[in-house]
Amino acid sequence: MPKVTAVRLRLAGNNGYYDPEEYDIHIGDKVIVETERGEEVGEVTIPVIEVSDDRIKAPLKKIERICTKEDLDQYAENRRLENEAFAICKDKIKYHGLDMKLIRADYTFDRRKLTFYFSADGRVDFRALVKDLAQEFRTRIELRQIGVRDETRILGGLGVCGRPLCCRTYLTDFSPVSIKMAKEQNLSLNPTKISGLCGRLMCCLNNEEEAYEYLNKRMPRRGDFAVTATGEQGTVYNVNILRQKVSVLFEKNDVKEVKEFDVGDLTCTPKKFRKQEEARLAEEKAKRDAEDAAMKEAAPQEEKKEKPDKPERRENREFRKNNDHKNGSHGGGGNKGHRNGGYNKNRRNNDHRGNDHKNNRDNRDNSHDKPVRNGGYSSGYAHAGKENNGGD
Repeated sequence: MPKVTAVRLRLAGNNGYYDPEEYDIHIGDKVIVETERGEEVGEVTIPVIEVSDDRIKAPLKKIERICTKEDLDQYAENRRLENEAFAICKDKIKYHGLDMKLIRADYTFDRRKLTFYFSADGRVDFRALVKDLAQEFRTRIELRQIGVRDETRILGGLGVCGRPLCCRTYLTDFSPVSIKMAKEQNLSLNPTKISGLCGRLMCCLNNEEEAYEYLNKRMPRRGDFAVTATGEQGTVYNVNILRQKVSVLFEKNDVKEVKEFDVGDLTCTPKKFRKQEEARLAEEKAKRDAEDAAMKEAAPQEEKKEKPDKPERRENREFRKNNDHKNGSHGGGGNKGHRNGGYNKNRRNNDHRGNDHKNNRDNRDNSHDKPVRNGGYSSGYAHAGKENNGGD
């Protein structure tokens, strides 16, 4: 694999691979390289490394030499002459009445070419201006119109983050940036908050676009229909893309409540399909309710079939009832339900019945008036009659 190093030029701002040859090069060294405009002074940004062939654009340009003290002095002199050329060109533009904004004047290292960068709203006829500048500086003159992004990269500055502009430090080219990126990243669509110094959308929106595209694949949008794991139905109120959280709005009896859930705990449907989803859930709920009602109706019948021991329990209850009555008829304390001084009602009744039977028996023995079925006479009279007849 070939050995290369990267050099950043002063105005272009991009890091290009160059062949280091046999030079001992370190980060921050000033070197002279060959470019399309001629010899330029650049700064080494990475040490000498080995890269694969597919990362190199052939042919690989070479580093001419490391800047010496004389080269650095000439480089400083070129910067001074550029400031003078800038002031002269600005006066010439005002003299010709051209609608253009001068940005910078740039000399090549050998001063064979002087380039003026400007910006304008439309096309500008600057042919007369070029002739005046060529007579003034006696060198090759080039006027190049640039856009607002290139203007900001050349002038430099600090972004809203407090750091130097990305286009000034490390960006090699300008990637397209759209308002869709700001929407996916859930940023405010206020132009003053998402625009850079150039007035266009900030280039850093493109840095995290790939990560937000991956995270947004699982996230619903505001207003979508959401169903929780417990069956609650609500509307997506807000989303937190980085935390993968979803805030859901629930409305019950004119009471609104917002709860936060993990995106994995929700089933979300786009709001345009909300009516179809609500109808499907209602149908499933009605089906479940019908199944539950059928199961409840079938449950009592199954319980009756599963009670074979009911006659046995009835016999046991009758057996205990008979035993209770038998214990109570003997006057004992077996009948625990009646606590009346150790005697129950059955015993008192039995006592009364015994006394009556005894009295009746005594009265029957002492009574001679009642007829007895033995010839119409009682036993006393029969014996008396027999004795009288015998006496007679």
